[in-house]
Amino acid sequence: MVISYVLAFSACSKDTKPAVTNSEPPKKIGAAEAEKHYNETLIVTGKIAQVNVRPSAVILYLDKPSPDSPFSAVVFSRATNRFGDLSKLQGKQVEIEGMVKQYRNKPEIILDNTNQLVIVGNGAEAGGVEKK
Repeated sequence: MVISYVLAFSACSKDTKPAVTNSEPPKKIGAAEAEKHYNETLIVTGKIAQVNVRPSAVILYLDKPSPDSPFSAVVFSRATNRFGDLSKLQGKQVEIEGMVKQYRNKPEIILDNTNQLVIVGNGAEAGGVEKK
């Protein structure tokens, strides 16, 4: 009986807060700033300097080719068919949205959906990726 009371009390406690929804868009940063923002959801902007197509993933290196690139976006093979021909992004200015994670001491965002990748400026549309 005491246990039921405790559970009921904690469920009705005045300390419970409603889920917070973030209606503001994520902050935009340049590719070189990403290393200061691990575990944050952001929009990282930059120019695709290199597209590395591998059997397991496609890696988009921003601003500089590998190994000097300050940031990369990774599309694993399970999701590449959603994006079309990612090699056509070479030289395009993009915005990449997602959680910045660290891999081999460098920042990256894993891309699962096409809405995470947007070509900006005068870039042409590619593989479901929209221009702003």
